Amino acid sequence: MPERRVPDAALRRIVPLLALASGLAVANLYYAQPLLVPIAKSFQVSTGTAANVITLTQLGYAAGLVLLVPLGDLVENRRLITRILLGTAAALAATAFAPSFGLFLAASLVVGLTSVVVQVVVPLAANLAPAHMRGQVVGQVTSGLLLGILLARTVSSLLAAVVNWRAIYLLSAVLMLSLSLLLRRLLPTHTPAMSSSYGSLLRSVGGLIRTEPLLRRRSGYQALMFGAFSVYWSSVALELVHTHHMSQAGIGIFALVGAAGAAAAPVVGRLADRGHGVATTGIGLALAALALVIAAVGHHQLVLLALGAILLDFAMQGTQVTGMRAIYNIQPAARSRMNTAYIATTFVGGTSGSALSAGLYGAYGWTTTALVGAALPTVGLVGWSVRTVRTARTARSPRTARPAGG
Repeated sequence: MPERRVPDAALRRIVPLLALASGLAVANLYYAQPLLVPIAKSFQVSTGTAANVITLTQLGYAAGLVLLVPLGDLVENRRLITRILLGTAAALAATAFAPSFGLFLAASLVVGLTSVVVQVVVPLAANLAPAHMRGQVVGQVTSGLLLGILLARTVSSLLAAVVNWRAIYLLSAVLMLSLSLLLRRLLPTHTPAMSSSYGSLLRSVGGLIRTEPLLRRRSGYQALMFGAFSVYWSSVALELVHTHHMSQAGIGIFALVGAAGAAAAPVVGRLADRGHGVATTGIGLALAALALVIAAVGHHQLVLLALGAILLDFAMQGTQVTGMRAIYNIQPAARSRMNTAYIATTFVGGTSGSALSAGLYGAYGWTTTALVGAALPTVGLVGWSVRTVRTARTARSPRTARPAGG
């Protein structure tokens, strides 16, 4: 079945809306992180107990990656997205009005589960875009996602200071409901060609991982990149307090420097559309390693710590978009399942990086933590270099000449 072609004028209206939806949906995963103290006081639990909300939200998101995202290859996408958003709105409303900590945790689990709608939105954007613009469009939508991640903590902190901690959940519930209605009206329908049972759909994700080396390779690169990203952002707040004596508000403002990395996504997407995906991947891996080295050796100077954040976010977004464009071209009918494998692997890398960072910072301090973080994209760079050299040799052989694919 030929891919759905959306007129350019319509696509220009749809893509910013999809970017907005991605940013607002993914932000739900991060609102609680700076609110643990007021949440603990409200429910009369310890801050350690309150931190379980972050764990459960992330677990819900992991479950959604496996259980909901593959449905993008089976269910009409507009209906799937708008219904998941309605579920998110209901879960957020339950979170805002939860009378007990147990109900708050249960609602937060559902918030995480349904926030994976963003991972249905991104493959849809790729499906709607023409081939020559696919990287650019995916990059624009991914920029919205990154801004949502980076701005969520700051917005929830400020709103909690002005109103109370429940206000952000109520506001987000209204936004999710509004998005559902707006997308229902403006999105074109996209009905996948696949006809299968739900069980077969889920099992096929494992089959794609086994049979598609490009998917495995790209997932590995991005897991290492997100691991490095998480090493930095999981510990930098502690470093800002201990070395630079910054307040909570100052830390929130510092986090905004990473927003500059959102500019990388559409730029790298256009480069990938022009056939430079392999090169931009190598540059991104090298840039991430350099960023963490700068942050490690220059951490006593706030400007160098910030420079490391900007370069790292720029590199991470660049490899993310390039990787997505590459895997979406393997099997167009399996883009949501490809995305499931890719993002789930990336998620494991990020979670591992956060855990690694927590132990390293407490035991060895910032410099060692950042240098270990730098080692992660370096491993990816070595693998990329070996692959690139082998592909170049193969291309020179008259017997077999295949594209690298990244």
